Amino acid sequence: MNAQQDAPVDSWRGLPAAQQPTWPDEQALGGVLSDLAAAPPLVFAGECDQLRSRLASVARGDAFLLQGGDCAETFDAVSADQVRDKVKTLLQMAAVLTYATSVPVVKIGRIAGQYSKPRSQPTERRDGAELPVYRGDAVNGLEFTAKSRTPDPERLKRMYHASAATLNIVRAFTTGGYADLRQVHDWNQDFVASSPVGERYERLAREIDRALAFLQACGAQPREFRSTEFFSSHEALILDYEAALTRRDSRTGQWYDVSGHMIWIGERTRQLDGAHIEFASKVRNPIAVKLGPNVTADEALALIDRLDPDQEPGRLSFITRMGAGRVRDVLPGLVEKVTASGAQIAWICDPMHGNTFTAPSGHKTRRFDDVLDEVRGFFEVHRELGTHPGGIHVELTGEDVTECVGGGADIRLDDLAHRYESACDPRLNRYQSLDLAFQVAELYQDRIVTRDLPRPATELLAAD
Repeated sequence: MNAQQDAPVDSWRGLPAAQQPTWPDEQALGGVLSDLAAAPPLVFAGECDQLRSRLASVARGDAFLLQGGDCAETFDAVSADQVRDKVKTLLQMAAVLTYATSVPVVKIGRIAGQYSKPRSQPTERRDGAELPVYRGDAVNGLEFTAKSRTPDPERLKRMYHASAATLNIVRAFTTGGYADLRQVHDWNQDFVASSPVGERYERLAREIDRALAFLQACGAQPREFRSTEFFSSHEALILDYEAALTRRDSRTGQWYDVSGHMIWIGERTRQLDGAHIEFASKVRNPIAVKLGPNVTADEALALIDRLDPDQEPGRLSFITRMGAGRVRDVLPGLVEKVTASGAQIAWICDPMHGNTFTAPSGHKTRRFDDVLDEVRGFFEVHRELGTHPGGIHVELTGEDVTECVGGGADIRLDDLAHRYESACDPRLNRYQSLDLAFQVAELYQDRIVTRDLPRPATELLAAD
């Protein structure tokens, strides 16, 4: 079907592949995939290697990961202003976290590829009509019409071009002076001054201000002040697209999925005998797997055997999405068993997906307090076990939307319809995202104060 047909990464074909679209025209799909197989890479193997090295630091406890962006990107949102606002929000969060943690913060966007979403049902009913469910702009349209909801493989090419345009904008912003640390700090000072809860963070903002003033007085002008590393990631959901964008690295002969620096496998597609795990096992990119509250420690260990058999730091991350009410019960057993196995996994908290509910208005939403409580539980578990809370994975936007309730802006259920713009799941807005960053910074500082108290998980298991 494409130039990669005989590659080792095509071993997934013929295995059960969950959440794949039913394309009505196989010939048209084949033509699109052939075009994609001949297209230039969106990212390069060396960049993926660099991210794997950064994630190895996260796994060892020497760095912290901030991963965030849209639930589902849309083609209409590929503009310099909208991409800039997302990048700006992540840079602001990273500046706060870098100072508070005293370790490098690895910045990864859910960006330039997050155009498809797994869904609970294959179809949707409205007013007696039943149509295919919206699976993201990579597959079909949001409008509830037969034409819009019919999967169209030409959209895969649109996803490629939209991703390329987004990456160009991101690279321009992160290397062209927009990411200057002093400018980012000025933005955060504006947040502290204008946010209803800004006074909570004045102390930390003043400390950062004094640190920057000291460095400037010393004449320190490091390159990192003016630019920053920024990586892209998305869920590797549509396997035809991912396989078409897989290339053999001329340096090493190994295979890389050049659609993004990191790819992850979702909770709905992580079957050990399924196509998604098989595909991920064949590429050299950093890989992450989402783990929900029903995962077992044995399943986690089996995923390590499939995806990281050499137990290489930086290769595999587990993104836990337990829900605020389950994280303290489920996570300890997973972390204990994985740590005892010797695997060096980066543990990341996704506090969004386990805390979704439907408001009386019909909008899907999340409570900021629930999001924060899951992060707090994540830190508590790692503090008790003596392991490293590696980072957070958050659905967010740089826009002032009203999709999640609570937070410093005190969005209420009645406010959701005011600016509910997500194509799929609710996102934290700019103020809520920065509010979360400051509170995570406080949690990390508390961890530093008490880090000598717990015993490592391996010692706890030995004692048992």
